[in-house]
Amino acid sequence: MSTSTTAFVSTHILDTSVGRPAGDVAVRLAARAGREADWQALGGSATDADGRCKDLPALPEGTTHVRLDFDTETYFAKKQAAAQQDAPALRDSENGRPVFFPEVTITFAVVPGEHYHVPLLLNPFGYSVYRGS
Repeated sequence: MSTSTTAFVSTHILDTSVGRPAGDVAVRLAARAGREADWQALGGSATDADGRCKDLPALPEGTTHVRLDFDTETYFAKKQAAAQQDAPALRDSENGRPVFFPEVTITFAVVPGEHYHVPLLLNPFGYSVYRGS
C-alpha cells in the first residue's frame, strides 16, 4: 500500500487472443531512486487465475522509477502445450518460439503517495499497456 513517502504498484494481464485473464505469468519487480541509479530487484510474484498480481513487493522509499518484467514466453509455451496443436503462433514465429515477444518489460515513473495499476493487454504478437485505476 502506498504511503506519503512511497508509491504502490499492481498489475493484471488480459490475454486478448482469447479474451481471458492470463494466469500463472511470472512477474518481477525492480525499482530505482533516480534516473541514473542502478535497478534494485525487489522480487516478484505470478498472476492468479483472474490475471491479477496482487502481492508484489513494496517499493522502497525514494523510488522514482519502476520496472515490471513479465515472462510471456513461458505463459504462451504452456498454453501451446495444453492445446497440443500447431497454432498460428508457431507458424509465423522465428526459431520455433511460441511468441514474438518472449518477455515484456514496462518501465514507468512514480511519485510517492500514488497507486499505479499497470494492466498488460497481451497476445502472441503484440502487447499494450496503460495506467489503470
